[in-house]
Amino acid sequence: QVQLVESGGGLVQPGGSLRLSCAASGRTTSSYPMGWFRQAPGKERLFIAGIRWSSHTYYVDSMKGRFTISRDSTKNTVYLQMDSLKPEDTAVYYCASGPPRTLGASATTPGWWDAWGQGTLVTVSS
Repeated sequence: QVQLVESGGGLVQPGGSLRLSCAASGRTTSSYPMGWFRQAPGKERLFIAGIRWSSHTYYVDSMKGRFTISRDSTKNTVYLQMDSLKPEDTAVYYCASGPPRTLGASATTPGWWDAWGQGTLVTVSS
């Protein structure tokens, strides 16, 4: 059984940075796609980025530049570095793990993924 535990959320001022972590158990993060989504109140869950193996990453265009996904295989952990944060980045951020398939445009839909963390809240406010 796959378990994903996010951490690193909190309150940050506009322009600041945060790094979210997702610790996985029951599945090797390097072999399976791992991804990050976010969901603002009253909004749908939106894909941010995915990673598989050590260098295959996929981002939605709107998230490129300020968000960076990475992994540490020795810790079976995936990270999301978020820079130049804006108030509109306020949301619950979710980690996801998917079946061993190639990352691509279809991975931007929540149904593509088969395991989810509980989410971590990020609030960007002065």
